[in-house]
Amino acid sequence: MRIISGQCRGRYLPQPPNGFKARPTTDFAKENLFNILENFFDLATVDVLDLFAGTGGISCEFASRGSLSVDAVEIENIHFNYIKKTVKLLELNQIHVIRNDVFRFLEFCKKKYDIIFADPPYSSDRIRHIPLSVAENRLLKPDGLLAVEHPSTVDFEKTVGFFKRKSYGSVNFSFFRF
Repeated sequence: MRIISGQCRGRYLPQPPNGFKARPTTDFAKENLFNILENFFDLATVDVLDLFAGTGGISCEFASRGSLSVDAVEIENIHFNYIKKTVKLLELNQIHVIRNDVFRFLEFCKKKYDIIFADPPYSSDRIRHIPLSVAENRLLKPDGLLAVEHPSTVDFEKTVGFFKRKSYGSVNFSFFRF
């Protein structure tokens, strides 16, 4: 897992500890995701929410590219501690790691974001609820964007706010605006 661009370009994230269950976004898919996002935003001017942060790789990529703030939400203690360690090691101080259940966090969060990225476990039965929860809680700023990483078996095309889907091998991203 490496950082593709920005101040930490080319740096690798530390080896995760034993028992780590997160599935990091592939470098190929991550590079394409950020190419899409850079068509909509100057990443140095955005506030980001990273849901199901896992390894923290997406959060680190945003911070490396100069994003103003990155809130990384992760419930698994081993993942939470790994992200905190990585943030300290890479000195990416605009990343705030939050240990919480994503759906609970979405209910009480009052901050608004330019970009929300969600990479839930592919086996989650609640994956389809993410766009609705973000929309209902009005977590995006005007012209904000939600990107959800998901398996090919999930189809968001009839979901409120959906406007684009991109596939990169086994990785799929659906994009929403509300």
